Formats: sequence, structure tokens, C-alpha cells
Amino acid sequence: MYKRIVLAYDGSDAGQRALLDCKDIAQWSQAELFLVAVMPSAMSFVGLEGGVYDVELEEREKKKHQAVLEDGVRRLAEMGASATGEVVVGEAVDEIGKYARRVGADLIIVGHKHLDSWTARWWRGSISGALIEHSPCSVLVVITS
Repeated sequence: MYKRIVLAYDGSDAGQRALLDCKDIAQWSQAELFLVAVMPSAMSFVGLEGGVYDVELEEREKKKHQAVLEDGVRRLAEMGASATGEVVVGEAVDEIGKYARRVGADLIIVGHKHLDSWTARWWRGSISGALIEHSPCSVLVVITS
């Protein structure tokens, strides 16, 4: 059974649903819980030759992601489950996979909201779909409508 579970947590409605499911699975299997919030890089690319690094933007985003992560850990604690959490920086699929490898996870849980239009699906992409292809372990996708 699962012993180390990573929840990719962003505080969205789908993330909230995944939080509830991961708590139930962790309690059932007596697994350790790890939450990871992925913050995009503050580097903005200008053309092919270079980029601009915005320190203030990075600090604001770091605080926002840290608050979301702490809220998830707090919600789990209120439900009787303990978890540790970490904010990582980079591309979501890569960073979630790296984090899962680092903590030795055997399950990743991620929330997913179905998008109505094909353009929305194309523009946003699917982190959960890409994660399934690149994950080092099993992935549970919690669907919300």
C-alpha cells in the first residue's frame, strides 16, 4: 500500500477536493503526507537573447504560494492528519516529479478541473495529463467539474 504520498497543492477548488481525498487515503494506508506548491520562475524572457529577473515579483509570489501551502497543511491538521510542505520553483510537472523522487513517494495526488472549451484546454494544457506521462510513481487525479 502507499507509504509516502505527495499532494501537488495550489489551493484551487480541485486542489481542495484532492486535499480531502489525500487525507482519507493517507489515514487508510497510514502514509506520510507531503504537500508541494510549485511557483513559476520569476524570470521573464525578452526575445532569444536574454531575460529579466524581477526580485519583487518573486518575493510576492513566494509569499502567496507559501500561504497557500500553509493553509493546506493547517486544513489537514484540523482534520487530524499531519503533513509537511515545501514551495518549489520551476515548471510544475518537472518539479512535482523531482519532489516525489526526493521524498521517495509512491503516490502523487493532483486535482483537475474539466475545462469546457477546447481552446481553454489547449491554452492551459493539462498538468495532470503530463504528470501521468512523466511521474516516477502512481498518480491519482481528483476530478472536479
